[in-house]
Amino acid sequence: MPKKLLIMGAAGRDFHVFNCLYRDNRDVDVVAFTATQIPHIEDRRYPPALAGELYPDGIPIHPEEELAELLDGIDEVVFAYSDVSIDYINERKRLVETHGVTFTTFDIEGSMLASNKPVIAITAIRTGCGKSQVSRRIVDILKDLGLKTVAVRHPMPYGDLAAQAVQRFASYVDLDRYDCTIEEREEYEPHIANGAVVYAGVDYAAILEQAEKEADVIVWDGGNNDTPFFKPDLWICVADPHRPGHEFQYFPGTVNFQKADIILVGKVGYADPANIELVQANARRVNPAAKLIFRESPLHVPDPEAIAGKRVLVIEDGPTTTHGGMPFGAGVLAATQHGAAELVDPRPWAVGEIADTFTQYPDIGDLLPAMGNGEKQVRDLEETVNAVDCDLVLVATPIDLTRLIDIEKPAMRIGYSLEPEDGALARAVRETLLPDYRDACMSAK
Repeated sequence: MPKKLLIMGAAGRDFHVFNCLYRDNRDVDVVAFTATQIPHIEDRRYPPALAGELYPDGIPIHPEEELAELLDGIDEVVFAYSDVSIDYINERKRLVETHGVTFTTFDIEGSMLASNKPVIAITAIRTGCGKSQVSRRIVDILKDLGLKTVAVRHPMPYGDLAAQAVQRFASYVDLDRYDCTIEEREEYEPHIANGAVVYAGVDYAAILEQAEKEADVIVWDGGNNDTPFFKPDLWICVADPHRPGHEFQYFPGTVNFQKADIILVGKVGYADPANIELVQANARRVNPAAKLIFRESPLHVPDPEAIAGKRVLVIEDGPTTTHGGMPFGAGVLAATQHGAAELVDPRPWAVGEIADTFTQYPDIGDLLPAMGNGEKQVRDLEETVNAVDCDLVLVATPIDLTRLIDIEKPAMRIGYSLEPEDGALARAVRETLLPDYRDACMSAK
């Protein structure tokens, strides 16, 4: 009899683990997925077109809240999502084992696909560390070497899973064609603006096959603090000195921190020096072979004087300030540094699913997370923004939010950048690619 499995996930890593390890494995029977973190992804089915011939009816997806009642007859539960505390995993483990069921985390090495092209992976210890800035810098370095780059993003398949199996983004039109959420746009749009092609989706073996056809080098742009889906030739982990110690407290960022070839500590310009030293000491202790790079992440503020004395509503990146647990981002920093009279708490005006977000994440401070998973949530976000009594809206999301919602009051975009390259990242890239990879790429052109 095949072993009965249940996979715990969040509509991304869980599907990848299934595709890699279980889809064609007759020794196991995946009975169900559970889903959490992201609204509106439960109560669906992993479709037959993706599940394979062993699952002609697909696989049901249940809310994680139903985990206990789903354990009857299950032999093993596989935990397969990211940016979760070790304490939370241990709590889930106790629940599962109380029912006499084996609990494991996903096979990290077994779910890394090998590529015939070099892979540079950018990962992190937590959501909101600044991976995207580093990924774009790596793409620029590769461009300067004359190499064609494809960025592959961590999955965010919140809609029709079969239709989203392989997605290619080369223009803003593609974002509309695939009906992307705000969270998806935040990850894809900066790459498109930077001239890079982006792939994402559900079936990463198929995605890799397509990416290899048009890339000299593949950049894995990881999501949350997940480990790479592709086996990296150069593994970069971005650490956050504003959250020292999190490199040991959140799964699977702990693995990135311990396995990376480079640990890049960002945002050092306005971090407590003691916290920077702590992250450095932790890196030296558990990953002494890693190269340490320290970078400032300067704020881009178009008109600082417009902030002074104003009652300001700050809109920050959603995942960073919700399950990422970051109490501030670029917008809060800009408001504080440039003399805002008040950070207006949006909660009294929050409506619908935005109000639900504050209930789910009660520790969010005086800021508004840019949640937009589905049309209703986008409209609730728009209504909330326009209802808030404030003088100025600081939009600190990676995308131009005004392309999706109508902000009926003065607004200013705020963002992070990465300080100019001092050569350390470029040298690491060249050392990885030369002579074996770069020469092969060049000769193939």
